[in-house]
Amino acid sequence: MPNKEKRFYIPGIEIKRLINSNEGCIATDRITVDGCKVGFMYRESPYQNDNPDSGWRFMAGDEDDDYMNNPDNHSVYQVNTICNYDPEIIPFLNSEPGKAFIRDGYGKFIPDEAWETPED
Repeated sequence: MPNKEKRFYIPGIEIKRLINSNEGCIATDRITVDGCKVGFMYRESPYQNDNPDSGWRFMAGDEDDDYMNNPDNHSVYQVNTICNYDPEIIPFLNSEPGKAFIRDGYGKFIPDEAWETPED
């Protein structure tokens, strides 16, 4: 069954330059299509290829394994694009690979001490 074109929550013409980076990241459709705030984010070591990868991965935090295992539910974006969806991620973007953050009950990002780096 062919994919229907994604209808983004923020039209591309409304994306503003919020950070000085062209690096990429992966984000789920819960953020970019459904308009949810980032609820969980982690940074892996960036892929070493011709594409400028930041290593950042952004999720709403309510995606289950079935959702995450479907590649149609996430895409590659510039980190700046995801900053437009949720500017509260900006102070964490210089965190080193291996770090993860989750929103607490007050809506603030805190380190996710229980998170473990995914296996390749």
